[in-house]
Amino acid sequence: MSISPELLEPLDVIAVGAHPDDVEIAIGGTLAKLVKQGYRVGLVDLTNGEPTPGSSGPAQRAEEASNAAKVLGLHLRETLTLPNRWLFDSVDARIALARVFRRYRPKIVMGIADKTPMASPDHWQAMQITDAAIFYSRLTKWDEEFEYLPPHRISKHVWYPLGFQTLQIPDGGSQIVTDISDTLEQKLEAIRCYQSQFPPEKKRVFTMVESHNRMLGYGAGFEAGELLITATTLGITDLVQTLTD
Repeated sequence: MSISPELLEPLDVIAVGAHPDDVEIAIGGTLAKLVKQGYRVGLVDLTNGEPTPGSSGPAQRAEEASNAAKVLGLHLRETLTLPNRWLFDSVDARIALARVFRRYRPKIVMGIADKTPMASPDHWQAMQITDAAIFYSRLTKWDEEFEYLPPHRISKHVWYPLGFQTLQIPDGGSQIVTDISDTLEQKLEAIRCYQSQFPPEKKRVFTMVESHNRMLGYGAGFEAGELLITATTLGITDLVQTLTD
């Protein structure tokens, strides 16, 4: 049987979150910076985030997510149909996300780093789904499960911490702080698009996010930064250029 599905223009980076606003809060500045640097960047929400207390429904959340994507300049935002509050790592969930990876063929995938204490357990499930989907993306001899999209091997897997209520940094291969000095305000504007999630009485969220990013940035010599954790050990070929660039 010969089936040749249409492949879309590839992306350099895909970031994955459990709900709309997860990625913006954690690494919105990094994604905006990558776009400014000329890379093609996409974002996948595993769920539409509904139901949620302050929202009028899925249409409002979709509009907020679309507006946030425009603020960041993203080339793609896709929302899967996995269930909010019922999100669990499963073969079906892994395959659904792996299909996106095969269709857009990213070089790098960014996913949630760990559990988020006192926050949604969906985040932990999203981490497991993303980790597995990166592996599923390259599997052969299972074509029918992936709508005959060809296997795709992702070059690098990066995690981003989402929980701000713990000082412990999740384990990984290497830690990186990206410079978001010129995109911090852009990131905060993207988060503000989620008016249903962050009404005036939750303004502390913006103070917390900005303070966290400035702390990370100052430690690395920037005005603001975001933490990334590589799944494998990060190697360099030019020590001087890497440390002094």
